[in-house]
Amino acid sequence: MDQNQITADAPAVARSTIRKVSIRLVPFVALMFFINYLDRTAIGFAAPNGMNEDLALSAAQFGFASGVFFIGYILLEVPSNLALHKFGARRWLSRIMVSWGIVALLFTWVQNFEQLVVLRFLLGVAEAGFFPGAILFLSLWVPAQYRGRILMLFYLAQPLTTVIGAPLAGWLIQQHEVFFGLEGWRFMFFGVAIPAIVVGIIAWFYLKDKPADAKWLTREEQVWLTDALDREKAATQKKEQGHVSARFAFKSGRVWVLSFIYFGFIYGLYALAFFLPTIIEGFQAQTGQTFDTLQKGLITAIPYLPAAIVMYFWSRDASKRGLKTWHIAGPAIAGAISIPLALFMGSPAATIAVITITACAIFAALPNFWTLPTRFLTGAAAAAGVALINTIGNLAGFSAPFITGAVHDWTGGYEIPMFIVGFVMLVSAVLMVLLARSNRISPVDVDDTAADAAVDAEALRTAADPRGDAR
Repeated sequence: MDQNQITADAPAVARSTIRKVSIRLVPFVALMFFINYLDRTAIGFAAPNGMNEDLALSAAQFGFASGVFFIGYILLEVPSNLALHKFGARRWLSRIMVSWGIVALLFTWVQNFEQLVVLRFLLGVAEAGFFPGAILFLSLWVPAQYRGRILMLFYLAQPLTTVIGAPLAGWLIQQHEVFFGLEGWRFMFFGVAIPAIVVGIIAWFYLKDKPADAKWLTREEQVWLTDALDREKAATQKKEQGHVSARFAFKSGRVWVLSFIYFGFIYGLYALAFFLPTIIEGFQAQTGQTFDTLQKGLITAIPYLPAAIVMYFWSRDASKRGLKTWHIAGPAIAGAISIPLALFMGSPAATIAVITITACAIFAALPNFWTLPTRFLTGAAAAAGVALINTIGNLAGFSAPFITGAVHDWTGGYEIPMFIVGFVMLVSAVLMVLLARSNRISPVDVDDTAADAAVDAEALRTAADPRGDAR
């Protein structure tokens, strides 16, 4: 088939290509993300189920051990993503997974606070670059007009990690007498580490670095996707006057402001992830009931299933209307209000309901946020920029649990720590609005370009459907 024929068939080719990418790559990369997030937050499930008692940890020590992960993570984040850009996603993402799986396995035999801190630091070193690498990998496979939907499908793995992972962690903790005679929390670490090693090895053979290597695409689909991505890359380079180096990303004001916006979301996310199981533990004293570990896992999962549903429809709305500033700033405001409000509810049910609003707010914003950097970055600049944003944002991964635990020990409660979380998220909302209004990310970047892309996508759907009804 010649190039003219391929162009004429572009709507049908586009639909089949994006569908195949969505089915072939997104679920597998989402599975990798699922395992990634479960391994890094497993400490939150272990803490109230014997780990804190066995290792004699205070709230501040637990917070520090939780957060020190991000020191190692941050130190190697940008170098790791630049290495991914150089060596290819297939090799580098596989290497990352196997490395963190081995370190995660060692948590099974941790004996004291000092060892816990060392292993959490090494886990961060091992995982460095995975999340921005996965974002960059998917962005390199999907043209901008489809990127929001693809990233939303990828991001579904994060709330579903808790929906599935919390009960799974509870079940693993209960199986300790069946397997190896380990304490429950130790066997849970063992059980969530093994999949990282296995899936990491599979990724080496399963992932492909570029469309031309994908035998599951037809020749026409390979040509269409490669051409679409090349044209998009050329347009971005022309718009940014050819600034595609890593140095450009470090000098970009937009990258730095986006980094601080992301910081606020991650601050809320990890305050929620690490301390929600502990807050649920307090429900027992409040109600006089006793929950087993599986029940605690199920309660922990409650906020995240609605969060996954809201994220899906919120991202779908952003794709349909065109991404607007309020698609990101609005959820930040909702999270800022709901996080401290949760502690003033009169019952566990009301507390969980408000925490659910917080989870919905955070996850509604995140996939839409990640469509922004690759609107003005490409090549090495995209690799460095995405990594830098994730690096600065993940400083909150260290500060949120540590500050929350330290202030809890100082004040004797979670009220002030949660007000701090709310304030940080409110700052993110304000920065997003100011960034858009100052034209550092102009209305063309945030709103009109996304709206045009949505119109293009709608046109493709209509052209491919002879009845013309968009479903």
